[in-house]
Amino acid sequence: MRTRTLGALAVAWACTQAAGLAEDAPAGAIDGRAAFEELKKLDGDWDGHVMASDGPEVSVSYRVTAAGSVVMERVFSGTPHEMVTMYHLDGKDLRLTHYCAGGNQPRMRLNPATSKPTELSFDFDGGSNLDPDVDSHMHSGRILLKDAGHIESVWTGYDQGKPAGTKRFILARKKP
Repeated sequence: MRTRTLGALAVAWACTQAAGLAEDAPAGAIDGRAAFEELKKLDGDWDGHVMASDGPEVSVSYRVTAAGSVVMERVFSGTPHEMVTMYHLDGKDLRLTHYCAGGNQPRMRLNPATSKPTELSFDFDGGSNLDPDVDSHMHSGRILLKDAGHIESVWTGYDQGKPAGTKRFILARKKP
């Protein structure tokens, strides 16, 4: 009987601990691994506009590569402003490196506290070929997963250590 009581107490303690952990996580939050799985679903070609439906046209491609361990995003392919962003897991963290046409490579990390399954938020986490207090660079981003065929991505640039503008890409999956 004593063993059953101790077992029941252990189960009750484990349940209260799990409930406490669930309360600590923001409602609707998403972790790095789950966010990476959402990014993989973007694999394919997308067309759209910058800023608004009447803004300049843009084509974006997403490719899952390196045995499923990287998602590559390519914007303005074949132009002098072509840029590539690589998304990958680093342990439990989802990270990206943006290879900018400006010649720098800002890095960002998913912020699980401000992300949810339909909105992935990335915060600046260093970079190469840039001084974030001086140089112009991409500093944060959000990918809004509207549905299987529509996304928006919003990227905020910094210059002289302050916000210097936002670019919004409104995209629809290309029909095969």
